[in-house]
Amino acid sequence: MGPGTPPSEHTAPSGSGPAQRNAEPMRLGQSATPALRDWIVAQAQTGMNAEKILQAMLDAGWQAEVAVEALTATVSEALRRQARVEPAALPDPVPVPRVRLDDAALYLDLGDRRAHVIGHLQQPPIVVIGGFLTDEECDQLIADAQPRMARSLTVDTRTGGEEMNDARTSRGMFFSRGETPLVQRIETRIARLLDWPVENGEGIQVLNYQPGAEYRPHYDYFNPSEPGTASILKRGGQRVGTLLMYLNDPAQGGGTTFPDVRLTVAPKRGHAVFFSYDRPHPSTHSLHGGAPVISGEKWIATKWLREREFT
Repeated sequence: MGPGTPPSEHTAPSGSGPAQRNAEPMRLGQSATPALRDWIVAQAQTGMNAEKILQAMLDAGWQAEVAVEALTATVSEALRRQARVEPAALPDPVPVPRVRLDDAALYLDLGDRRAHVIGHLQQPPIVVIGGFLTDEECDQLIADAQPRMARSLTVDTRTGGEEMNDARTSRGMFFSRGETPLVQRIETRIARLLDWPVENGEGIQVLNYQPGAEYRPHYDYFNPSEPGTASILKRGGQRVGTLLMYLNDPAQGGGTTFPDVRLTVAPKRGHAVFFSYDRPHPSTHSLHGGAPVISGEKWIATKWLREREFT
């Protein structure tokens, strides 16, 4: 099996000969094979990005859902192996923001509007919220953000600064906290939803994903073992929660994936998804990513919550 050519569903075990790219057509009801997962790992080790790995699987006849699940599950397992520690070494849990779902609430009072609960998980705590933003608010956030869009950076926990990362291929910008009346209104709404102070939130980030753009599975907390984390935590402590707000409807793809629990949240305009993590450790099952946009584009806004006042 040559580099860049994934095994077909019918590939023989290792040692039985090379796979043929034009093997017999895939059957319905495919499932990822060990050979496919091994191939994904091998390609990632050569530096091939997720978009090319996914396209190679589709070209070889793998169904899109099976290929995406195999890719995200393989990345998830690799991250868990890298971060695995003994239970005794777990960091202590801390209080986190939460959506109050007393009495199996269907509707959520946001102060200036009413949203509704689409679905939720107990562990990890994930809540999908419908109608968090109006169509007009979505349009205005995009319009206000567009003049300041640039290639997205990620926090570099080795230095405490920022870096360009191949795992994140979006464009984005940050609003400072309370920068516009719309930003103030949304931040007040978030604080009421989560019972978490406005000042404990980072500025809202707006991101744009074009076809093929993605954000590979990752954790939002800062890795305590990295040398730059101590500097980052001086500005408000750890991140303890994330709210993603969807600003448009991509034509295809672009869902928010949670590989540990095999959940994908569809990026529906005006909807939001919230999840929290009470310690900086993979045991929170807060691994998540932005699946590649297949067609159209995706616009989202992200709000990260800190333990203390963010300065």
